[in-house]
Amino acid sequence: MFDYFRKHTKFLMVILFLLVIPSFVLVGLEQYSDRSGSGGQEVAVVDGKAITRPEWDARHRVETDRMRSQMQNIDPALLDSDEARYATLERMVRERVLLGAASKAHMTVSDDRLARMFAEDPGIASFRDAEGKFDRQRFILTTGSTPEQYEASIRSELSMQQLVAGVAGTPLPAKTQADLTLNAIYDGREVQVARFEPKDFAAKVTLSDADLESYFKTHSARYQTQEAASIEYIVLDMESAKKNVNVSDADLQSYYEQNQGRFGTAEERRASHILIAAAKDAPQAERDKARARAQELLAEVRKAPANFAELARKHSQDPGSAERGGQLDMAPRGAMVKPFDDAMFALKKGEISDVVESDFGYHIIRLDDVKPAVVPPLAQVRAQVENEVRTQQASQEFAKAAETLTELAYQNPESLKPAADALKLKIQTATGVGRTPAAGAQGPLGHRNFVAALYAPEVLERKQNTEAIDLGSNQVAAGRVTQYTPARAQTFEEVKELVRRELTDERAAALAKEEGLARLAQWEKDAATAKLGAPLKVSRVDPQGQPAPLVEAVLRADAAKLPAWTGVDLGAAGYAVVRVLKDLPRQASDEALQAQERAQMGQALAAAEAEAYYTLLRDRMKARILVPKPKSAAAQS
Repeated sequence: MFDYFRKHTKFLMVILFLLVIPSFVLVGLEQYSDRSGSGGQEVAVVDGKAITRPEWDARHRVETDRMRSQMQNIDPALLDSDEARYATLERMVRERVLLGAASKAHMTVSDDRLARMFAEDPGIASFRDAEGKFDRQRFILTTGSTPEQYEASIRSELSMQQLVAGVAGTPLPAKTQADLTLNAIYDGREVQVARFEPKDFAAKVTLSDADLESYFKTHSARYQTQEAASIEYIVLDMESAKKNVNVSDADLQSYYEQNQGRFGTAEERRASHILIAAAKDAPQAERDKARARAQELLAEVRKAPANFAELARKHSQDPGSAERGGQLDMAPRGAMVKPFDDAMFALKKGEISDVVESDFGYHIIRLDDVKPAVVPPLAQVRAQVENEVRTQQASQEFAKAAETLTELAYQNPESLKPAADALKLKIQTATGVGRTPAAGAQGPLGHRNFVAALYAPEVLERKQNTEAIDLGSNQVAAGRVTQYTPARAQTFEEVKELVRRELTDERAAALAKEEGLARLAQWEKDAATAKLGAPLKVSRVDPQGQPAPLVEAVLRADAAKLPAWTGVDLGAAGYAVVRVLKDLPRQASDEALQAQERAQMGQALAAAEAEAYYTLLRDRMKARILVPKPKSAAAQS
């Protein structure tokens, strides 16, 4: 046999090549296809372009971090719920639809408009030092995005606003239309109500063990214990990293000197100007004419400086300041366009500049007032300086520590102690951890990704460490399962009393409805025998504590046939018999209030039109969300 193989080696090599190599090729192609495709599971499609799950996760992480920074005490479980994640995906789809439509409509935001917005934005001005220099690094650390990313997001936001504004111009509805809608909201009815509640019939319910066992068998799916895990975990956060940072006096002094403008009040200046407008893209002849006119006015100002305000009122083409004699507001360095800013900060109080050219035209500037910078001494702001320096250094320390945590959790898969000892972290424990975060859970236990990692097969079955999970807001955690209890069906004996309560409630509600129907039939024949409550005035805006189904049934009663009887099935809350006594039309309000109500109606109408326009665009672009909507979110909508 072996002699045969030795004699026919070449033949066997050919056979092996034909059989084995293609399988490797096919597997390789399949893997390559997976890796070179979308880069992740597609969760939505807009105009033929996919939104992937990694993109969705990244966007939700950014939004969650922003919400946590704005509301420190918010429940993390709310931010990472199925409903919150789905809402993020809906916003992503909406943005892509609107941006796509804006792009096809060639709607753009000019550089001039963007520059004016940034110049007037006090938030942007806070990132400039006393000399007007923009602190790029601090902007990135504070906002989590680069200036270029921030500019792109503002452009996108303005483009979407411009697109929608053409449709939702807050139109005022016609008076008749407004009155019909407002009447539906404010119209009321005077009623008398008799409630038949299950609790009043519970004593009449008798149940045998056979009844309970039968109910248990038909509803067995609801009587399940949830799977649960006992875990231990460690958390690395910025505060932990700060403990390992040593800040020297030299560090504090250097940081203070570089950022003095931030610890006090930056110098501000007030100027007046005369503007001869000329767009930056205007023909050169037009700009030359504007420059010549500005030179003529400058000569007049030089001859009679006291007439500056009068000349500004008469000749300045800046509508915002001309009527005030050219006077502008106090402004720090960097608040104006650069040529104007440079000229204003080069003047002494009372001096008048030469003609200054900017994208808006030609300016003649007079410096009216100077408010000096006020910088407190280091000793006065030492605590603030130290905290900022420590935070900056801690960011670097945190990145190193997170890397160490990742490595040690991987190198010691069956214990968190090496990582905890190396980073001086406390090993914490928890029991009853389910596959999804429990309501009100805090920290890692309220974070979907961390809890999901605990239920990964290798972690759950082999009791190994999770990888280091990024929780956002400068938090990283790793954990391991120490004990796991699978879900199981409960026995009848375990839940017998719960079954008794639920079946009693169900049958008591049925008895309440039966009694309510009987009373309704009786009272319709003989109203004198009715036992009803005192008259109430109910409406949609003031239901007087009555359930919504009752209010809706009352308002649907035919106003031409009052008084009238109606019965309302309230489900688990029992039954109600209602006598509708009379109609209560909306009271006429004064003109001012009517105008306000119509304005509110206009806003609601504008929002409805904007939503209808978005729906039209979404359908045109064949935008689809490919993941199922959470049941609770679907119920709410």
